Amino acid sequence: MSLGPNGVPGRAAVRQTHQCGERPEPNPIVVKTTTSVTRRNALAALGSAATAAAIGFPRPARAATPVRFLTNWFAEAEHGGFYQAQATGLYAKAGLDVSIMQGSPQVNSVQLLAGGDADFIIGWDMQTLANVEKGVPIVAVASTFQFELQCIDTHPNVASLADLRGHTILVSSEARTTYWPWLAARYGYTDDQAQPYPYTYQRFMSDPTIAEQGFITYDGYALKKAGVPAKLFLLADQGYPAYGSPIITTRAYLAHNHDVVERFLRASMEGWKSYLRDPAPANALIVAANPKMPVDQIAATIDTLRSIHALDRGDAATLGIGCMTDARWRKTRDVMVRSKLLDPATDWRAAYSTDICNRLHVLA
Repeated sequence: MSLGPNGVPGRAAVRQTHQCGERPEPNPIVVKTTTSVTRRNALAALGSAATAAAIGFPRPARAATPVRFLTNWFAEAEHGGFYQAQATGLYAKAGLDVSIMQGSPQVNSVQLLAGGDADFIIGWDMQTLANVEKGVPIVAVASTFQFELQCIDTHPNVASLADLRGHTILVSSEARTTYWPWLAARYGYTDDQAQPYPYTYQRFMSDPTIAEQGFITYDGYALKKAGVPAKLFLLADQGYPAYGSPIITTRAYLAHNHDVVERFLRASMEGWKSYLRDPAPANALIVAANPKMPVDQIAATIDTLRSIHALDRGDAATLGIGCMTDARWRKTRDVMVRSKLLDPATDWRAAYSTDICNRLHVLA
């Protein structure tokens, strides 16, 4: 892993998705962790139940339902609520045996979901809409964050993103097919302003006229640690409508396991509520799963999530953590259509379901 200024982890190997979040990367493997109610324990319980029935003892409760949950990156505070639900027994209490599998740049989460190797994944609403257009039967059933955590890093003298007209902005290839067309249309940017994102701070530090993409829960921490003065503009504050880290499943799984989906979502949102109050249980699991994750980065991320109200802003203040609305999905659909990223004829409502998430009412 390359190091940036002052020993800050470099950004040469980062999330290879349209969010392009910059995180220290551990070994590129998928690590599986489970709740205290494991499959082995469940099988043992079944055996004990059979023995008990043979000698007349009351039959114990049914074994927990296995659930395979694939995240979008290595274990980090942005997954804290899910690890909290695991660490504090919320999943087990809901009758679920949840396996949290870490994502990585090498993992095609949608392919694994569609192929039956995962029951839920953390995805992106634009990605989901694009796959629905292609006929892939996936559906978002809740949103972790009420907006994407994507930001633009600028120098302190920039008053607004409108000031960047004519200036170089470093963005990834993924950004060019997601938020860059929206930025360009909103602020009058031209495509020649967009130059390749180098995954380091070197060029940003050496040229006071340029800006670059960022991830607000990481860049605020990393830039401060590197001693680099900067201003971060959260795209959601500028009107970018996309949800952040929606939870995706398949239409078949939702149809045949409606109760499991509801129990998983409720326990997960209760986990997020608990995590914001006392993150220690989840943090222990996060560090165990991802030993290269600095504890000070975890703490900084939690502070940022709280300060920007990533989980309870807007509609979530009344509908609860994880909620989604038709209006927000329509806005994202409209952005994609205007940017020629989505066929206007696509059945965009097939990309999500608010049936469960909007009646959980887990308030932060």
